[in-house]
Amino acid sequence: MSLLRLSDIHLAFGTHVILDHIELVIQPKQKIGLLGRNGAGKSTFLKLLAGEIKADSGEYWQSPSCKIAYLDQSLPEARDITIYDYVAEGLGDLGGLLQEFHHLAQEATEESLIQLERVQQKIEAANGWMFQQRIESTLSQLNLPADTKLATLSGGWRRRASLAKALVSQPDILLLDEPTNHLDIPTIQWLENLLNEFQGTIIVITHDRSFLQNIATEIFELDRGELRTWQGDYQGFLRFREQQLAAEEKTNSEFDKKLAKEEQWIRQGIKARRTRNEGRVRALKEMRKERQARRETQGTANMQLEQASKSGKIVVEADNISKRYDDKTVVPPFSTLIQRGDRIGIVGANGAGKTTLLKCLLGQLEPDTGSVKLGTKLEVAYFDQLRSQLDLEKSVIDNIAEGREFITINGVQRHVISYLQDFLFTPDRTRQPVKALSGGEQNRLILAYLFSKPSNLLVLDEPTNDLDMETLELLEDLLINYQGTLLLVSHDRAFIDNVVTSVIVFEADGELQEYVGGYTDWEDHGGKLVDLSPKPKKAASEAKAEAASKAQPKKKLSYKVQRELEELPNKIEAAETLIEELSAKTSEAGFYEQPADTVNETMQQLADTQAKLDALYQRWEEIENEL
Repeated sequence: MSLLRLSDIHLAFGTHVILDHIELVIQPKQKIGLLGRNGAGKSTFLKLLAGEIKADSGEYWQSPSCKIAYLDQSLPEARDITIYDYVAEGLGDLGGLLQEFHHLAQEATEESLIQLERVQQKIEAANGWMFQQRIESTLSQLNLPADTKLATLSGGWRRRASLAKALVSQPDILLLDEPTNHLDIPTIQWLENLLNEFQGTIIVITHDRSFLQNIATEIFELDRGELRTWQGDYQGFLRFREQQLAAEEKTNSEFDKKLAKEEQWIRQGIKARRTRNEGRVRALKEMRKERQARRETQGTANMQLEQASKSGKIVVEADNISKRYDDKTVVPPFSTLIQRGDRIGIVGANGAGKTTLLKCLLGQLEPDTGSVKLGTKLEVAYFDQLRSQLDLEKSVIDNIAEGREFITINGVQRHVISYLQDFLFTPDRTRQPVKALSGGEQNRLILAYLFSKPSNLLVLDEPTNDLDMETLELLEDLLINYQGTLLLVSHDRAFIDNVVTSVIVFEADGELQEYVGGYTDWEDHGGKLVDLSPKPKKAASEAKAEAASKAQPKKKLSYKVQRELEELPNKIEAAETLIEELSAKTSEAGFYEQPADTVNETMQQLADTQAKLDALYQRWEEIENEL
C-alpha cells in the first residue's frame, strides 16, 4: 500500500522550474538518497513532500494513516526548554499533556496532585501512556537526559535532540535534510546504525558519499526539473548517470546537427524558397522551439589554483610537541616530518584537538613542549571552517577583487567577473552581499578567494560543508593535482580517502599517530574513533533523584513478587515482538482488502496486546516503587 503519491506535479519560482510535471509513488520501508546540484530544489522538494509548501499544479495524495516527520538542515534554536519538552512537541497536542504530566510528577504539593489527576485522565482518554513510554525510550536510545535544557547543548547534541523529536512520532516517512551537518565521524556512524534499523521510509539529502552509500538502497536525482530514479546503491547510480548523460549528449548532438542542416536549407536562395516544402518549414519551427526549451546541464565549477614557487623540501618538522589547556591534554606528545608534496589528512572526533594541532604545526600557536621548525619559501593559503576570511557586508566581487578589475592566475590576467563565473557565480550574483549567499555559495567564494592567492602550502579546515557532489569531485581532482603540500581536516570519509596520502589520527587511546593511506585504510587495520563530545549533563533535579534512589536501602520482596519481577522482562519483550508483527501485518499492501472480520480480529488483537504491555509496564513500576 503506497504512502504518498505525486501526480503531474509542477512547481516553479519565477522562471526557475523546480519540478516539471513529475510522477512519484512512495512505498513503505524505502531508503532513498535525494541528489541534485546546489539550487536544484532538493530542500524545496522535501518541504513539498512534508506538506509545508504546495505545488503550482498537480495532485498530492497522502495516505490518511501516513505520518511524516521532517528534519530541517538547520539546527534547532537553543531554547530555554528541557529536552523532554522539546521532543514531546513532536506529538502535537498529546505532547503538551505529557509535558504537563512530566513536570507535575516532579512536584509534591497538594495542588499539583489535583492537577496531575486531571491531566492523567486526559492522557488515559487519549490512550497516551504508550506515547510517554515512546518518548522515554527514544531519549534513552539517543542517550539524551530528559531534564537538561536545550540551550546548554552543543551543535551535535542539538542535532540528536531534533532527531529524537522526529523519531518519537514513529513516522512512516522520515525526511532528513543534511542530517550529518555538525556531526563528527563517530556520530555519523552512530546515525548510520540508527537509520539502518529504522523500520519506516527514509528520504535523505546529504553530500556525505560514504553515509549515502551505507544508507540508501535507492537514488532519486533532481535535475533541471526532472526526477531520475535508480534502484540500487550510490555507486551503481553513478555508473547509471554517466550512461544517461552520455546518451543525452549524443541525442542532443544529433539533434543540433539536423537543426543546423535545416537552418542552412531555409536560408538558401530565391529558387529554393519558392519550391520549399511548407511541411518542412513547420517542422523546422518546431525544432527551434524544442531547442529553445531544452534545459542544459548546470555548469561545473572550473577551479584553478594559483601556484606559488616551490617551497623547500622540508615543510614542517615537529619534534615531540604537545599542548594542554588547564588540566586537559589537547595535543598529546607527537613528532612528524612533513615534506613538499605530502597530502595529509587530520582525523578525530569533535573536541579531539584537530584545529589546535594545525595551528601548532603552522607556528600560529606555541606548543607547551617540543619544537616546530617551518621550511623555507612557504606561502600558506588557509581555508577556515568559520568563514572568517569573508566580509559579510561586502559584495561577492569586492571580497575577491580588493579594488582590482583584473586578477592574475598562474601568470594569466583574468577579469574578476569571468574568474567568479568559474565558481558558478553569475554576473548578477557577484554584486550580491555575501550575507545573502547560501552556505554552499559562501564555501565556493572562500575557495575562489584562496585559489586566487599564490600558495605552496594549502590548509583546508572542513572545506566540504554545503558543497554539492559535483563540486566536491572537482575539488578532489584539483587537490590531487596540486603541486604543493596539503593539510586537510575533514569528517568526509570519502573525500579524505580520495585526496590524502597519509592520515594523522587522534586515536581512542588518547595517542596521536600517523599512518600511510586514507581513513578507510586506517579503519581496515582496526582503527576506531571514540565520540569525545561532552555528554549533556543531567539536570540537578534528575541527578538528585537518581542519587537519592541509590542512597535508599532496598526493601526485601516476597518470593512470589520477586519471581514476578524476574519474569516481567521476558513478558514485555514477547508483547513488544507481537506488537511489531501485528503492526507490520497491518501495513502490508492489501491488508484492508481482506474480509472485515479478519481485519477487525487483527486490530483487536493489536489493541489487546498493547493494553497488556501497558499493564506489564505499570506492574513493573509498582514493584519498583515497593523497593
